[in-house]
Formats: sequence, C-alpha cells, structure tokens
Amino acid sequence: MATEEIKNNNSIQKEFQILLDQDFKDRKLKENEIIKATVSEITKNFVVVDCKAKMEGMIPVEEFQNDKEFEKLKIGSQIDVYLERIESFKGEIIISREKARKMKTWKKMEKVFETQEEMTGYITGKVKGGFITNVEGLPCFMPSSQIDVRPLKRVDHLMNTPVKVIATRIDKNRGNVCVSRRAVLEKSKNAEISEALKNIKEGDIVENAIVKATTDWGIFLEINGIDALLHVSDLSHGRVKKPADLVTIGQKLKVKITKIDDKTNRVSASVKALTEDPFENIEKKYKVGEIYEGVVTKIMDYGCFVKIEDGVEGLIHSSELDWTNRNIKPNKVLSVSQKIKFKIANIDKDTKRISLSYKATLENPWDKIKDKIGKEVKIKINNITDKAIFGELTDSKLSGMLHYKEISYQENIENLKKFKKNEILSVKILEIKDDKIRFSKRALEKDPLDWFKENKKKVGDIITTRIHEVLKTGVKVAIDQDKRLIVTIRKADLAKDSADARPEVFSKDNALDAKITELDIESRKIKLSVKAAQIDEEKSLIAKFGEGATKSGATLKGIFEKAIGKKGKKEK
Repeated sequence: MATEEIKNNNSIQKEFQILLDQDFKDRKLKENEIIKATVSEITKNFVVVDCKAKMEGMIPVEEFQNDKEFEKLKIGSQIDVYLERIESFKGEIIISREKARKMKTWKKMEKVFETQEEMTGYITGKVKGGFITNVEGLPCFMPSSQIDVRPLKRVDHLMNTPVKVIATRIDKNRGNVCVSRRAVLEKSKNAEISEALKNIKEGDIVENAIVKATTDWGIFLEINGIDALLHVSDLSHGRVKKPADLVTIGQKLKVKITKIDDKTNRVSASVKALTEDPFENIEKKYKVGEIYEGVVTKIMDYGCFVKIEDGVEGLIHSSELDWTNRNIKPNKVLSVSQKIKFKIANIDKDTKRISLSYKATLENPWDKIKDKIGKEVKIKINNITDKAIFGELTDSKLSGMLHYKEISYQENIENLKKFKKNEILSVKILEIKDDKIRFSKRALEKDPLDWFKENKKKVGDIITTRIHEVLKTGVKVAIDQDKRLIVTIRKADLAKDSADARPEVFSKDNALDAKITELDIESRKIKLSVKAAQIDEEKSLIAKFGEGATKSGATLKGIFEKAIGKKGKKEK
C-alpha cells in the first residue's frame, strides 16, 4: 500500500515538474534584458517583485530613491527591472531596478543625442573640471564651462534642482555621457534673439543703446534686448586708448547698426559711422611740406602720435625727432599733452596714415656744419672701437668718425691706445655724406708726401735714401731727413743680381739710391726700386762708353783711361 502511494506521489511530482518547466519555457525570460515585474511586497529594506520566475526577486529600496519613486510604490505596481541572472548559484533570481533605469535612459540618450532633444537632469555633485549630473538615473558629466552662458562664481542654487540639458557627447565604449545646460540656454537665447532681430536691420540708427560692459578692445551694448559689440576701432575716427575712459556702465549711446551676422546672430555697432570720415577730404585741409600745430597723445618706443584734429592723428617716427640722434628715445624729446609744431611729411589716404616730422621745424645743424668742411674743429671722444674713434662736435653735438688711418700719416692702429673717452681732440672735417662726418687729425699736420712736390720728384727719378731698418723680406728706407716718409723696398728690388739682393748685406743709415717706380699721392702709394736704378745706370754707361762698360772684369779706371785715350788721339 505504502509503495503504491510513493509511486503515485512521484508520478504527480513529475507531472507537476513538466507543467512548471513548460510554464517557465513559455515565459521566455532572457538574461541581460529589461523585463516587467509586479510589486508583491514592500519591506523596510527591500521591494519584493514577481518576475514570473521560479521565485520572487528582491530589490534594495536605495534603488528607488531617485525621483521619489519609492513614495509612489504600492502592492500591484508594475515596474521595469534588469534581469542579470535567472538563477544564481544559490538558486536566486538577480534583478536590478537601477540598471534597468540606466539602460532605458542610455537608449533614450542615444536617440536624443541625434535629435538634440532637451532632457531633465539633477546636478548632484562636483568633480574635477565639472559636475556630476543625474539624467533619469544615468550619471553624466557636465564641464564647468557648460553650466551657464557666463562663468558662475557660485552654483549652490543649481544643486539637486531640475535643470534642462542637452547631450553633447556619447562614448559607447566607456559608457560616458557629457551634457550641457549652456547649450539649452543659448538655444533659448538664440530663439529670442532671432525674433528680436526681425525688428532691426543693418544701417538702423539706435538712440538708446545701453552700455553693459567694457573691455580693452570694445564695449558691449544692449539694443532692444539684443547684445551688440561696439569695437574700439568703431568708437572714433581717431585713436582711442581705452574704451572705459569714454563711457560708463549704464550710459546710453547713439549708434549705427553696421553688421548683423545671420549665422551667429552677432550684431556690430559703430559710433564713428554717424559722422563723416575726416580723411575723406584730408588732402584739401593739409598739405605735404607745410607746418601745423597739434597735441602729443601717445608716446611709443618707435615714435609719438600727434592729434591734428578730432579723429585725425599722425605719427612722428623716432628718426624724425632729432637731427643729431636718429635712434633717440621719444620720451626724451616729447611728452603726452605737449603742444608742438610739426611738418607733414606724407599723407596716405587709403591706409589713413599721416607721417610727421618734428625735427623739420627745428634748426638743422647739418646746414651749418657744411661750411666747416676742411676746417679745424674740436670733438669730444664718445667711444673708441677696434678701428676708429667716434666723437661729438663740442659746439653742435653732431657725431662723426675718426679712422685710425687718419690719426697720423704712419697709419698705425696702435695709435688708438693713446686716446681716452671724453678727451677733447682737434681735428679737421674731411667729408660730410648722408648725415655722417669723417674727421682727420693728421690733416692738421704737414703731409710728408709734400716732399715730392717740394723737391719736384716724379716717377722715373732716382733719389738717395737712408736705410732705416733691415728686414728679412727687404729694407725700410727714409726718404726725408725727418724720417717721416718711410718706404719699404722689397728684397726682389734691392739689386739687379740676386746674389747682391740679400737684406743682410745692407746696414742701417747707409745711403741707398733707388728709382721711383710708382707714386700715387691720392691713394698714398709709393714704390722704390734699387734694381731699377742699377738697370738705368747700366744703360747710361753703355750709351756713353759702349758695350764693354758692363762686361765682367772691366774697371772704372780702365773705362776712363780708354775713354781718355780715345779723346787724346782725336785731339792730336
């Protein structure tokens, strides 16, 4: 009897198991998907739901805190849950309300990212570079620059309150979403601006544009609820230092609408467009080469700006400030607000640039100094370089150069060491060219080359010199008695025969006849040759006494006796 009951019970259990398995099979539950679940019980810590699985699922109440969903829950409420596992190793079903919400929101986020649809989010916390924003259960990142159209010092009033956002970037691989509140505000603002722009057009004159803010490069205005920019270049026809010096916040200005950008809805305004451009007829008012008066408005490293009239300024370049120093610092000559006279050097109407000259109104010291060319003057040494002395004329402060070759006729570079800075020298002005002066100290002394003129010596003449110094490559000889005219004779020019052209056979202070083979007074070139003198002497002897006069073994006595004997025979 007992055996039959056990068999019946096993048969019933198998039948029930088959029916149960068939029922679960018909429900088609799949892992990693969102399914519908019915709330069957609500406890202090969990919400129990029926998922039509083998057993009920339990969800922590913390997953229902967003949007105050927990307060609305009741027995029989249907909710979406995320099915992670149908049956764990403990035989439990694993589900999540939070993951279901996030997955649902992510799918929605992918759609609204394409359509740029607005969504509601809650700024829940601050992180590096921005804020965490919860959008329908999905944590998103909002950069600090995207929280408002203008930088905010405090954001407390936006924390945990509903804000409208737009998804600006989605990273599917990392599951990251970036949102922007600023984009929503700008979108709304642009819609308002587009509507307001229908009431204005380019060329309109606005009487009550309100100054909202100023920067170094312009002024922001409000025109009938629209933001407009008044650039610093549109404030005046002249130069404006700082817009804040001309206007105050809240001030009303009369402006002209110069440009409306349909793509960006940006409006540009101008004050100077209300008045006639003073450069329109500038050539009729001012003539190049004429002298006028103006006020210095700005001093830069490269020159000074001068106000000629309202809206018209000219530039005095630093090279046009002083006759004596082309690189003088402008603030050493002029100062701001100083009233000066100037000469107009050039007017460029196309670029609206006027070049002025201040020094042209002053006495030109270069005109006076031209009368002193060839005359003795005094200079004060300002600087000594490797090859020259630079000095300033004591009476006019014009600067010039004294090259080392012009210090003395010896042209010795070591002479530069004999002078010191601030020393006063007497020199002669040799030349003035391109506002540059060339001095000479030796020009005040007698030129040793005058010896040739005084003694009527020229190229081809033979002169007697004294050996001044014996060198390995030749000898130095003194032409004049004062030894101011020293010339080097090369070894090759010391004698006709190479055996006699050795420098060591010559002694200091010995007389030496040499021929002038080159003499250029202007370039100061002198060339002497003992060899050429010997060749000339030989030719002279041949012409006078015959070919034998130059043969080896002939003596001066024999030559003269032979000559005298011939003469005696003729007389007999």
